Amino acid sequence: MRELFLRDRFAGMKQETLEREKTMRLNAYRGRPATRGVHHLVLNTEDMKATIDFYVNVLGLVVVHAMKTPPGIGTGPGNRGNPPYEEIRHYFFDMGNDSLLAFFEIPKGAEPPLQRNAIGGMQHVAFCVLPDEYAALQKRLRAAGISYTDPVEILPGLFSIYFIDPINGTRLEACCQSEAGNEPSVLSAVLQSKNEARRELDTITGVDEVWLQSVMRELGDEK
Repeated sequence: MRELFLRDRFAGMKQETLEREKTMRLNAYRGRPATRGVHHLVLNTEDMKATIDFYVNVLGLVVVHAMKTPPGIGTGPGNRGNPPYEEIRHYFFDMGNDSLLAFFEIPKGAEPPLQRNAIGGMQHVAFCVLPDEYAALQKRLRAAGISYTDPVEILPGLFSIYFIDPINGTRLEACCQSEAGNEPSVLSAVLQSKNEARRELDTITGVDEVWLQSVMRELGDEK
């Protein structure tokens, strides 16, 4: 009983220490990015129906906008970077916290699958999931026959599972800050001090002190 008490007390103290360090870093951080997060992230599919079934029924996202691209956007002079196909489906999903995931439906067989480790490719998508939903998501993945990794503590207090979108082959990640409850802070989980960041930045070939200081200017000096 005493061992259990000491273990729980130690775990509590460790968590309190981590939270204090995160708070110190956030208070010292002076960053004001020019952007305000992800508005929408767009992927490609060749089967919108199956994609909807997976992202809505398994991952728990919500379809909020269903449309076809206007004529001339694909192959006409009005193309602004859209896939070169006319009047294809372009659907948007609410993925929480006022951000969107979207898909274009490419004609079946018209394009090869993307190698996710290719330069310029998207290696994976990571979703922020609240603790109450984390177990429910894993249950839905099992029910759908989709394998996933055991939770991995990728950073102190931040646990992730990894799995593959069975329709499109996209690697997906679900991140959970279990101790943060329903108020996770994505930034605080990854934010470093200048010294911590510098240990890695110094390994880049060809950098100088002026460049290093410009990159780290918004970070705090703690640690």
